[in-house]
Amino acid sequence: MTIARLNALTCAGMLLLVTAIPAAADADRLVFETSIPELQEAMAEGKTTSRQLVEAYLARIAAYDQRGPRLNAVITLNPQALENATRMDRERAEKGPRGPLHGIPVLIKDNFAVTGLPTSDGTLALATYIATTDAFQVRRLRAAGAIILGKTTMHELAMSVITVSSLSGETRNPYDPRRTPGGSSGGTGASIGASFAAAGMGSDTCGSIRIPAAYQSLFGMRGTSGLSSRSGVVPLSSTQDEAGPLARTVTDLAIMLDATVGADPDDPITKAMAERPAPAYREGLKPGGLKGARIGVLQTLLAPEKMDAAMHDKTLAALEAMKAEGAEIINLTIPDFEPTMRAASVIAYEFARDFAAYLARHPGAPIASASDIAGKGLVHEAVDARVKQRSAAATQDEKAYAEALAKRAVARRVILDAMAAAGVDVLAYPTSLQPPPLRGAEMFGVGTCTISAVTGLPALSVPLGLSINALPVGLDLLGKPFEEAKLLNLAYGWEQAAHPRTPPFSTPPLANGKAPAPSRFKVRTLGDGPRADVAFMYDPLNATLRYDARLDRLGNDAPVALTLQRTEDGKPSAIITNLLRPGQRKAKGELQLDTRARADIAAGRLYLRLFTRAHPLGREEAPIPPQR
Repeated sequence: MTIARLNALTCAGMLLLVTAIPAAADADRLVFETSIPELQEAMAEGKTTSRQLVEAYLARIAAYDQRGPRLNAVITLNPQALENATRMDRERAEKGPRGPLHGIPVLIKDNFAVTGLPTSDGTLALATYIATTDAFQVRRLRAAGAIILGKTTMHELAMSVITVSSLSGETRNPYDPRRTPGGSSGGTGASIGASFAAAGMGSDTCGSIRIPAAYQSLFGMRGTSGLSSRSGVVPLSSTQDEAGPLARTVTDLAIMLDATVGADPDDPITKAMAERPAPAYREGLKPGGLKGARIGVLQTLLAPEKMDAAMHDKTLAALEAMKAEGAEIINLTIPDFEPTMRAASVIAYEFARDFAAYLARHPGAPIASASDIAGKGLVHEAVDARVKQRSAAATQDEKAYAEALAKRAVARRVILDAMAAAGVDVLAYPTSLQPPPLRGAEMFGVGTCTISAVTGLPALSVPLGLSINALPVGLDLLGKPFEEAKLLNLAYGWEQAAHPRTPPFSTPPLANGKAPAPSRFKVRTLGDGPRADVAFMYDPLNATLRYDARLDRLGNDAPVALTLQRTEDGKPSAIITNLLRPGQRKAKGELQLDTRARADIAAGRLYLRLFTRAHPLGREEAPIPPQR
């Protein structure tokens, strides 16, 4: 059974268009918000096959990546995915499964080398560069039986924590397509948030796994420096780069980590893992992980004047909920914390050198260095200035670089000493201080990603749920060296108690292989006298509301406004917008609902109200029926 076919792939596998073919009625149910163990159980019981899972994920990509909300999160599909899945199905029947990832489709950020597919690093200049070997972690995933479904978009050259590229343009957030998904692993974040695959891989130099995880209500781990190999991943900073998974559940994250961490001779930083027992993160997950945990909360980063109010409220509520589950919350303040962290970043000194070294080790690219593209019309304007700046740093100030490296040890000691003095197991702080910025805007006021990046300590971004503005909020849990298992257990305890994940509105389950169509409905104001009739069309994938409003029975009265409003606690609340201006008797238009208004229309909390000269305080409310 074929659910999706690829209509326009270049010889390199670049995704240009995916066309859906009608699917079995329950195909999407197999993959929408489904965990890896649940998928594995379905295959073990003969309810589905790996090939059918690949087809179902392709159908979702077809419906939502370049159509509907147009997430633009997948840059390349693997033409061999269906064939590989069929081979895994055959192996399962003959020998049994290799393990929990046998036949499971995953997506890979486009700075990981995947044999036979482009490794663009998000830049047009490398669009034709085809990898001839797999990155270490990709190789480990294949050995575990995973199916590489394709590659995801990323911020160009991993230069920032949004996702804009000269090759793929802007990627959208499934929780609000007007906004960025974060970055630079934004394509992976958006894809896993939208159930385009079971889990995905990203890289993190300063927040590039954790910020997309927070912005898509996912779990994302930046491991201890040396936990996982970066071999085959295009570098931004060899000192600060880490690579790892993003997933919808803690169990899925643990499974992905079990498969991908470990020593690699091609990445000397992983030498410590050769001397440690093989981790068993999934096996180590236990209920009640929060009970007795001592969590130190960095007050400097939780200050209300620095943080979005809705996110601040949600974070405080989550900490109280953790306390109710048995955790002890200890407030911490570290003197000179922020300048200490900032001074220890070495990205600016290392990019040009490390990027050129990677290209030299992997011949075949049309460029050899950052200077080959800086200022030559080969990168997006959002990163052009930064590429020029960091390319010029190839002749780096060795003294300043050495000082920054030395300050990393200072920053690490400051954090570990503060944890020891307070007797805490982990530090907690907001993954981001602000909500996802609107597309086209740079990310400002993030301010927390450096802690793990410059100390080499592990950090796990944990979803806290949606704020009052219907946007995901995340919390970083930072631990001691190689204590990823402890972080996972704390996150597991939180997940089991709070069930914090809510799927994004813009990528709902498919019905017979198709996305939901726009709904049409009419609303009429109540009572005698002046009346408004409004015909609506609502697109649930983009939260757009079109209207055609007309007034009648005015007599000698005159219109003042026809308002769209919300209720709060069952009572009238603020006016969102006017559909008619003073004196207008009819009007047509389209509204782009923000995340809160979209949540309101889904819950039936919106209504119309007509104001006229004779009724200056408005006539009776006309409820808008819930639209989902």
